Amino acid sequence: MIVLKSQKELELMRQAGRINAEVLQTIREAVHPGVTTGELNKVAERVQTKLKVEPVFKGYTFGNQKPPFPTTITACINEELVHGIPGPRRLQEGDLLSVDCASRYQGYIGDSAFSMVVGQSGSEVQRLLAVTERALYVGIEQAVVGNRVGDVAAAIQQYVESQDFNVVRGYGGHGVGRTMHEDPHVPNYGIPGKGALLRAGMTFAIEPMVLQGKSEVITLSDMWTVIAKDKKLTAHFEHTIAITNNGAEIFTRL
Repeated sequence: MIVLKSQKELELMRQAGRINAEVLQTIREAVHPGVTTGELNKVAERVQTKLKVEPVFKGYTFGNQKPPFPTTITACINEELVHGIPGPRRLQEGDLLSVDCASRYQGYIGDSAFSMVVGQSGSEVQRLLAVTERALYVGIEQAVVGNRVGDVAAAIQQYVESQDFNVVRGYGGHGVGRTMHEDPHVPNYGIPGKGALLRAGMTFAIEPMVLQGKSEVITLSDMWTVIAKDKKLTAHFEHTIAITNNGAEIFTRL
């Protein structure tokens, strides 16, 4: 069931989104060669405590398929696509890092993610980052009243594939509000004109997950971390948005 949000609810989600953007910005500023992903997780915890919001990922369960997620952020390096668990691994010069985080403010959630290079990198890595971030905004441009979820999904897929990269098939965006995963599911591939009709008051996260190589992925033994099967690089950007009569409003940016 798709939940249309009231103006009061949209304002709470707007505040949650801005706070989550602050958390991610603080993490981005803390990234440097030698820092551990566990230390970045502690940065997120401190900022969320300071801003009086609750972590959404920590303790999150997805049905009965996985153990509770143990940390506040996800941190993925290089071939790791999503749901990486922070820990003692130290970032190295040239690593491609993706961080995802969600914050709950007065019952409502803001969810967003970014990818970046640690230090310096080659031009092909920079191109992967640029294409993935652009794909996010290509999808957002289609998130207008009267379009369908398939229009958003198809736009992301067509753009990414036109740049000789691939989108993941088994994971995608999702409705978000009081709970982390609401309807509709928002994949990164699809057919224009198909899927749920977009209406004012809908809120969901759009999150292109782009692979340098093939689209096949596998899940590691921790039951959470998803990696590219061919071990090539991946990137991930995400915003929580609202559908309005004046186009999409992005909640999770400063």
